[in-house]
Amino acid sequence: MEERMKQSDDSKFIPMTSFRSGKGNEIQNDVYYYTNQIVNIVMIGKNGEDDWILIDAGMPKSGKEIVEVAEKRFGKDTRPKAIILTHGHFDHVGSLVYLIDKWNVPVYAHPLEFGYLTGEKRYPEPDSSVEGGLLAKISSVYPHESINVNSALRELPEDGTVPHLPEWKWIHVPGHAPGQVAFFREEDKTLIAADAFVTVKQDSFYKVLVQKKEVNGPPVYLTTNWERAGESVDKLQKLHPRVAVTGHGEAISGEELDWGLRNLRMNFKEVAVPAHGKFVRNENKKCFFRGTQ
Repeated sequence: MEERMKQSDDSKFIPMTSFRSGKGNEIQNDVYYYTNQIVNIVMIGKNGEDDWILIDAGMPKSGKEIVEVAEKRFGKDTRPKAIILTHGHFDHVGSLVYLIDKWNVPVYAHPLEFGYLTGEKRYPEPDSSVEGGLLAKISSVYPHESINVNSALRELPEDGTVPHLPEWKWIHVPGHAPGQVAFFREEDKTLIAADAFVTVKQDSFYKVLVQKKEVNGPPVYLTTNWERAGESVDKLQKLHPRVAVTGHGEAISGEELDWGLRNLRMNFKEVAVPAHGKFVRNENKKCFFRGTQ
């Protein structure tokens, strides 16, 4: 008998939002991002055409909202060819089971995320002790148990190709999560960066609320390997993207993106790595890292 899918045991509505919540924007004519409370999901496909892919599955209890957004863009009773995950943190898979049940589509992810998507293991608890603002301090309430979507789960191809998206490639960008991936289209240098870097200081409640745009490192309370996180930023900066949508914050492009990403890469330890926390310590600006990612 097929194993029953389920969201995590600690899945719950998180009462957090931003001024961008409920808004969507095109960054290319076939790349649309939508802000679900504080996190972005991405739909790749042209407006009005029923041939598209969903990147990530948003916050808990948001399934109906995501379906409504998809139907407004692609038509009544539409469904994607697949759902592709950047990683398995709660705000990126929060409505995944609902969407699979609704659409009956496969889910692709990096194999290093599979344990968190099959009920086998859970992420470390968010670090509420880390240097940061209010959202870091209350991070202990965020879900971190694994979900189980084993029956729908598929591995991303080893060669870097992306199912149903021949112009795109996936790039392994660990640090924030072991199997986190970004997506890049060389033709127009469009980047979907996941949480490898974000454009809002995610631990600051005020900046999340108003969505103040600035290039930042990954969210501090869920990043468990800062050395790998820095390497991932370096990898993405060397692609020289022209436009990027990140997991949190507004899309960014042009000089603002180029300068911000170069500054983050060159000064990663100073501007991204917190001064203290259970996954990092800092002595005279020399960083020592924990973790097995």
